[in-house]
Amino acid sequence: MEERRPLTAQELHNLAMNIVGRQLEQDGYEFMAVNSKPKKHPQFVCLKDKILHFIIVQHVPFPENPKQFDEELLTKMSNHAVKFEAKTYYAGVGLYNAANQEEPVYLNEEYIAAYEGLIQV
Repeated sequence: MEERRPLTAQELHNLAMNIVGRQLEQDGYEFMAVNSKPKKHPQFVCLKDKILHFIIVQHVPFPENPKQFDEELLTKMSNHAVKFEAKTYYAGVGLYNAANQEEPVYLNEEYIAAYEGLIQV
């Protein structure tokens, strides 16, 4: 039997990015650049309706609120986006163990994704 292993911070971030990326694709965004490093922002640079969009993706652990974002980071990114005439969005994705939210998310086990879409900054 395989050993039970919690997902690493990078794996949780990649999972959050996949969830957001699928939604962006469904909503008609065109990917210009993708950055999968957790602390390197923005994670997605997209084009939609001829407008550039900077999207910051963050995995949010239990019990934190996925809608709550780092004001300083988002202000900095928003100011950077102005130079490119881009819109800035935050995508917080809560990822929780389905059996017990107090436990980490484990590889190949069920999880709950709390994601309600992009928040414009």
